[in-house]
Amino acid sequence: MLMPNIRPANPNFSSGPCSKRPGWTPACLEDAAVGRSHRSELGKAKLASIIDRSKTILGVPEDYHMAIVPASDTGAVEMVLWSMLGARGLDILAWESFGMGWATDVEKQLKLDDVRVLSAAYGFLPDLGTVNFSRDVVFTWNGTTSGVRVPNGDWIADDREGLTICDATSAVFAMDLPWKKLDVVTWSWQKILGGEAAHGMLALSPRAVERLETYTPSWPLPKIFRLTKGGKLNEGVFRGETINTPSMLAAEDCIDTLRWAESVGGLQGLIARSQSNLDVIREWVDRTDWVEFLAQDTATLSSTSICLSLSDNCPLSDADKATAPKKMAGLLEAEGVAYDIAAHRDAPAGLRIWGGSTIEASDMVALTPWLEWSYGELFKSAAAD
Repeated sequence: MLMPNIRPANPNFSSGPCSKRPGWTPACLEDAAVGRSHRSELGKAKLASIIDRSKTILGVPEDYHMAIVPASDTGAVEMVLWSMLGARGLDILAWESFGMGWATDVEKQLKLDDVRVLSAAYGFLPDLGTVNFSRDVVFTWNGTTSGVRVPNGDWIADDREGLTICDATSAVFAMDLPWKKLDVVTWSWQKILGGEAAHGMLALSPRAVERLETYTPSWPLPKIFRLTKGGKLNEGVFRGETINTPSMLAAEDCIDTLRWAESVGGLQGLIARSQSNLDVIREWVDRTDWVEFLAQDTATLSSTSICLSLSDNCPLSDADKATAPKKMAGLLEAEGVAYDIAAHRDAPAGLRIWGGSTIEASDMVALTPWLEWSYGELFKSAAAD
């Protein structure tokens, strides 16, 4: 196949940190409160703006609390696991590397006694009908390394006794979450918003706040994990008075992208942009016999972390299939067409293309001929050998 003559305007298809918003330049950060204390009135106002804008765009219930926390989504999840678990038995769902990582934490680090790990192989979901909502439940909404998401929130009990704790970092701002079914939700700026790493977000329902105020874990909590003070929720943390020192440059970047999100139609506009990206790849997969989605059920297809694998129609040997996607990714990176699209190191061999809201569908359209070109180059290389 001849090399295509149209390139994506933006080759940044990484699944984290993700592409900046369309039109972004460093000039967007000129109003950052650099050199100012994050505890100054200006600093606190900017941090509070991130919380307020996020709640409004996402439609988070008024009685939920939201905070900026350290260490990206990972820090937000760990803060919750160490602060809230142990009051009840736990069901934890794992079908890709991050869910499996949380399962390892609760079993090997927290060493909780009553844990059920409901797992599934890459490409599949666990049986959601087996989840016991008299227990706490931990799960990812969207499997960032598998491209498999839960289809909706219908499986979550309204009369649950335990807490639902959802790592939604590659879903928030690109998928419609049923907030009233989620007691704890975590994410970071670096995914859908294309922000800089190291800052996490945490949203708590009233039930989650009650857990924090009535339950004390048997293990010590580091300072950066402590969400209560004197047995009550530390309200300042949820007004932008962060536990640790945030980057005001990163905060300004987040504010800029939230403004952009408002300009493209808020949550529904962001969802539509991400869905359009998935639609482009879905149409291409439907007409291309050598590639398929890693997700085995179309109802679980992620519109953000779009994971692809070589199909049975690909004539390469199994050994070559194991290395081909990484070679394709390398060819595309060398051409400056697509950066960082090889599958996650823990996932099956394949490609992972970010389709979040900051990606333009026109760039997805331009990318697909290059995917075909890189695939064809594999056979040229094999013939030469």
